[in-house]
Amino acid sequence: QVQLVESGGGSVQAGDSLRLSCAASTRTLSSSAMGWFRQAPGKEREFVAKIKWGVGSTYYADSVKGRFTISKVSAENTVYLQMNNLKPEDTAVYYCARGPWPLEMDSRRTSWGQGIQVTVSS
Repeated sequence: QVQLVESGGGSVQAGDSLRLSCAASTRTLSSSAMGWFRQAPGKEREFVAKIKWGVGSTYYADSVKGRFTISKVSAENTVYLQMNNLKPEDTAVYYCARGPWPLEMDSRRTSWGQGIQVTVSS
């Protein structure tokens, strides 16, 4: 079973930037996707961004469009999330995920990282 190891979280001020990384322990198939979801205190987990591994197509939640960028290094089985102009409402535990396209949160075929905290203060 794949292991997804996240890094790069932390505490920042509003307007700052952070870059999250997620390294997969096994090769990611071109038909698969990797992405990021987040869960704020008292809220349900929500989609943030995802990338279709083979073609590199990217998709974003409306709340992060224009501020977050997802990218990948295929040879390293690693996905990144560059987060710019962070806002207090971005505060959450961010989870890396990998699975068959379209990377559905509720699918049993989706694998998850352990989660990493991002805290943005005003």
